[in-house]
Amino acid sequence: MKALGALFFGVLLCTAQVDSSAGMKAYYADDYAAAVSLLKPLAEKGDANSQAVLGSIYESAGKGVSQDFVEAAKWYDLASRQGNPLALYNLALLYEFGKGVRQDFGAAIDLYRKSSEQGNPWAQYNLALHYKNGTGVAQDYAEALRLLRLAADRFPAAQAAVGLFYDLGLGVPQDYDAAVRWYRKSAEQGEVLGQLELGIVYRMGQGVSQDLVQAHMWLNLASAQGNAEARKIRDEIAAKMTPAQIAEAQRLAREFKAKAQ
Repeated sequence: MKALGALFFGVLLCTAQVDSSAGMKAYYADDYAAAVSLLKPLAEKGDANSQAVLGSIYESAGKGVSQDFVEAAKWYDLASRQGNPLALYNLALLYEFGKGVRQDFGAAIDLYRKSSEQGNPWAQYNLALHYKNGTGVAQDYAEALRLLRLAADRFPAAQAAVGLFYDLGLGVPQDYDAAVRWYRKSAEQGEVLGQLELGIVYRMGQGVSQDLVQAHMWLNLASAQGNAEARKIRDEIAAKMTPAQIAEAQRLAREFKAKAQ
């Protein structure tokens, strides 16, 4: 959750009414006990940013603080009432999975929507999945795709999801070329879902010329991130490749990793 926190906390701190920088420094140093000591007085005075961070600390726990979903929900709720986008998103997750609160998809959807309207790409992505699957809302592929496009500006997983919509023709005419463009954009940023799907289209020859070397490369990269489906498909492809082809695919994967570092 810290990656998400960094995105919003950096913005929120610029406009904060109080100086929570010392507490944030402790938080990012993984000194949760110190962070709670520094941020709690500010949170109790109504500082939404401090409330949101406290919620995150109690949710994730460790580093001197016991996990407490009820306490996390309390602080998220206080910050959410002030429109804090991070707190809105995290509280939505608690309602979706019933942690610290009674499971309530309707409440989760409402909170995702409020966070999404403030430009939170994670909230836009999760809300899009609910519209895609019809959980808590009526299934609506067009709305799901709209939200994914918004999230795609900053969220590579959303880029892969947009590609999947074009690949399967969900809410848009089926377009393999567009699917490949979105998969590639995501994959080149290191997103495992983009790498998986790009490997699959190279295997199938959909939107690209069939290329087992490229398929193996991308699937190998996704497999290295722990994706079991990618590993299974890569091994199936490898059985049809020559040793020279496999060596070339592995070389390309190594080059990609080196450039990404």
